[in-house]
Amino acid sequence: MKRITRIAALLLLAALLFTGCGEDETALKDGYYTAQAADFNFGWKEYITIMVKGGSIVSVEYNAENASGFIKSWDNAYMQNMLHSNGTYPNEYTRYYAGQLLEGQGEGEIEAISGASSSHASFQLLVQAVLEQAHKGDSSIVLVDTAHSES
Repeated sequence: MKRITRIAALLLLAALLFTGCGEDETALKDGYYTAQAADFNFGWKEYITIMVKGGSIVSVEYNAENASGFIKSWDNAYMQNMLHSNGTYPNEYTRYYAGQLLEGQGEGEIEAISGASSSHASFQLLVQAVLEQAHKGDSSIVLVDTAHSES
């Protein structure tokens, strides 16, 4: 009889331990999350998509697309114009910003690249929104007003 009582007590203790271990509300939930600019800006709509696995960001895609879905980083003419006028171009700064987010896991400050400061401001807003989605585990695309980030 003592053995059954001990086993029952151990099972009860185990059940209490497992039910007491709730989800960490500050942790990122596994999945894919996307935040996108609500409107086009100079013909482009920026977006960020992250993949979370094991509670950590494992991939980041940051870019912009035009109304036909063409990706800004693929636009060689745009790249040449921006490089000559601003000293940077979309394929450079999008990778740089995405890399900083991946490295810092959303905790650190993301430094701006000279010549891409308006995209940096938009990126910051998109990151805030996409991380909010990841904390909630909400994989719906969130639209962000990035217009006020343009100066």
